[in-house]
Amino acid sequence: MNKKLIIMRSVCALAVLAVVLTAALAFLPDGGDEEIGAAVLKVGSSGHQVRTLQTKLNNWGYNAGTVDGIFGSNTLAAVKRFQANNGLTVDGIVGAKTAAALGMTLSGSSSSNSSYSSSDLYLLAKCIYAEARGEPYIGQVAIGAVVLNRVESSSFPNTIAGVIYQPYAFTAVSDGQINLEPNDTAYKAARDALNGWDPTNGCIYYYNPSTATSAWIWSRPIMLSIGRHNFAK
Repeated sequence: MNKKLIIMRSVCALAVLAVVLTAALAFLPDGGDEEIGAAVLKVGSSGHQVRTLQTKLNNWGYNAGTVDGIFGSNTLAAVKRFQANNGLTVDGIVGAKTAAALGMTLSGSSSSNSSYSSSDLYLLAKCIYAEARGEPYIGQVAIGAVVLNRVESSSFPNTIAGVIYQPYAFTAVSDGQINLEPNDTAYKAARDALNGWDPTNGCIYYYNPSTATSAWIWSRPIMLSIGRHNFAK
């Protein structure tokens, strides 16, 4: 009797588990691009990946609202419009397929700067302060992103110091402004850039069209303008 009772209880437990799993699966987006355990962005998410998402959506005319790193109603509506226009499941959740269509790579971590040191942060903040103090905050992050995009490019040195101190690369190095102490805003912009926020979507050049004298830089395709700077690839 005891063995039969144990077997019956086991069968009942498995049946209950099957019902629970079936109910849980019913709430997953039908045909969507989300996987259990995968990194997703959705209402309530926040951080640098959401800022990147908002920047991309705004650049493409989907009107995600203010780039504040908070996934709210405006971002939700913009994601749904993007999904509808690109043949994706319209659920307002940015998972693997939606992220790929946006040109994003999602990570489960809110930070991607583990390979950089405190001295890298300091130097990047100095560069941002010297090159872009007085610019809109997103423009300061964009300067930091350009530096990091160069680090990742095979056409430039592969360290932050190497990129910034490459001969004739930055006016602030040539005129000595790189030696100014950065303020808190420049530090924050440097952290955001190191954490993956790239308002430029991969640009490796920028210049002020009011002061640029290089004919070559004018030949680069302009991707966007932020404040007084044009950003190019």
